[in-house]
Amino acid sequence: MKNGGCQTQYHRGQPPSQGTPDPPTEPGLQPTFTFHVNPVLSSRLHVELMEQLSAVQSDPSTELEAQTSKLGQGGILLSSLPPGQEEQCSVALGEGQEVALSVKVEMSSGDLDLRLGFDLCHGEQEFLDRRKQVVAKALQQVLGLSEAPDSGQVPVVAVLGSGGGTRAMSSLYGSLAGLQELGLLDTVTYLSGISGSAWCISTLYRDPAWSQVALQGPMERAQVHVCSSKMGALSTERLQYYTQELGVRERSGHSMSLVDLWGLLVEYFLYQEENPAKLSDQQEAVRQGQNPYPIYTSVNVRTNMSGEDFAEWCEFTPYEVGFPKYGAYVPTELFGSELFMGQLLRLQPEPRICYLQGVWGSAFATSLDEIFLKTAGSGLSFLEWYRGSVNITDDCQKPQPHNPARLRTRLLTPQGPFSQAVLDIFTSRLTSAQSFNFTRGLCLHKDYVAGREFVAWKDTHPDAFPNQLTPMRDCLYLVDGGFAINSPFPLALRPQRAVDLILSFDYSLEAPFEVLKMTEKYCLDRGIPFPSIEVGPEDMEEARECYLFAKAEDPRSPIVLHFPLVNRTFRTYLAPGVERQTAEEKAFGDFVINRPDTPYGMMNFTYEPQDFDRLVALSRYNVLNNMETLKRALQLALDRHQARERTGR
Repeated sequence: MKNGGCQTQYHRGQPPSQGTPDPPTEPGLQPTFTFHVNPVLSSRLHVELMEQLSAVQSDPSTELEAQTSKLGQGGILLSSLPPGQEEQCSVALGEGQEVALSVKVEMSSGDLDLRLGFDLCHGEQEFLDRRKQVVAKALQQVLGLSEAPDSGQVPVVAVLGSGGGTRAMSSLYGSLAGLQELGLLDTVTYLSGISGSAWCISTLYRDPAWSQVALQGPMERAQVHVCSSKMGALSTERLQYYTQELGVRERSGHSMSLVDLWGLLVEYFLYQEENPAKLSDQQEAVRQGQNPYPIYTSVNVRTNMSGEDFAEWCEFTPYEVGFPKYGAYVPTELFGSELFMGQLLRLQPEPRICYLQGVWGSAFATSLDEIFLKTAGSGLSFLEWYRGSVNITDDCQKPQPHNPARLRTRLLTPQGPFSQAVLDIFTSRLTSAQSFNFTRGLCLHKDYVAGREFVAWKDTHPDAFPNQLTPMRDCLYLVDGGFAINSPFPLALRPQRAVDLILSFDYSLEAPFEVLKMTEKYCLDRGIPFPSIEVGPEDMEEARECYLFAKAEDPRSPIVLHFPLVNRTFRTYLAPGVERQTAEEKAFGDFVINRPDTPYGMMNFTYEPQDFDRLVALSRYNVLNNMETLKRALQLALDRHQARERTGR
């Protein structure tokens, strides 16, 4: 009997959840198989009788390969078996062949290893209870209230950082420093980011009390790493480290991709040493509500569709990883393990956070050779060793004038498999991170199309076809959320989080309102309350530092305070109300962020110290210079939240 013959009994062609036979404990006993199947489907157990003819070894370095022949096949309709009873079945395999099986069907009632539902997880709910007390005290101080508002009436504030690589990472440090200086950081409940913003956030959360101490220390450490050479990432020692790390992951059953290597490079860029931290370690940073709750983002895509056409938002938090669209969440410690129908099949170690940072910042869909051409001014010269070569073997011989048609002898050395693999790693474009699909085998409710996360009303969208939904697939293909919307609005807008005020920090060099427009369309398609984004032509030409968007007639719609990355008044003001005086001060502030030769390009991972300082100072200043707008938005959010509590809307 061949284990692979059972594959077709599972969820429309999915591989079996458990298919490895337990070894017989005594000679003569038949192996016992345990499978999970979906009782809703008409599942069949397929049986094949195989005969081993011989074993051959085509190459000394390979294992023996068995030559087999199929003698017959048959099957049992599992839905015909009575549950709870052991049945003796005889399966006809053809031509007088049959096999006797003892089969018992049991309905599984055990707890699932993932959480199904659309509510917030227990850990996040406990965090919110504690964080509300911190927020209430901060609001009293910031708004000058006579007493702290009741913890049930405080608004929920979310800070969102856009993508943008090192530019976004550096800028978010400055924005958070500005909020901290104004006493506003403790009013924030959620902190979320994409790409470079996620790098900044995940680095800060290495310290469980990061928001309670001055950010000057973390910013100085970030400057050291941003302004240092990245060529050490390709030292012999680091290359050996990459090989060892990736080898361990591959041997553990992880589906390798170039994003894994990219994660190790990001680890060097951010820390220049091995970082043993895992995402679940950050539970200590939120257990007492002492910091905002971090939400990291990615989108699950299809390899043959663009992120704008199909992208399912996946959130990573200290407690869970999951899809709000499907209401399926796996404990963070189990992300990367293999599950089927909610049952854990194969436990894998929780990935180190550097591998997740590679996923969150995987928008650098370019080759590593190109990256180092941008960062170091030259490509990876050592790759020439791995390319095919043509060598002239008789250079020492003099040309023979009487025989000009005679060619020199040339030796062609083609690429070997190892050389090709090395070249693929460094010259192929980074794509998606392939991982086990923890939603595999789950059945959606027959009325799933009523869920607003689904856009099944679009006839050509995969959501309109049940057999194309993610639970029907073996793997997830996770990429940078920026391939969909370059800011994590969809996760902040989950109705369960009830966010009242969003502080949106957009670190794009161009199109300062694009993420807002894309979010507005996203919300219109799904019936999610969101303010209208209307800006004048003069703002499109030259954006201001801060914009407030609100929908007065719909209190369910969040207030959005949007901060584009612009150098407007920072040119002439050292601090709010303090003009630049000296030539040095004026030169420091007088720069164009998006000039053609900008040092803040997407593919630049190394800055000069002054460029880093400018970017951080600008982001901090743009927050400080809009203190009154921030306080007005907070007061409006507080009033709205309290009114909603009174009316129950």
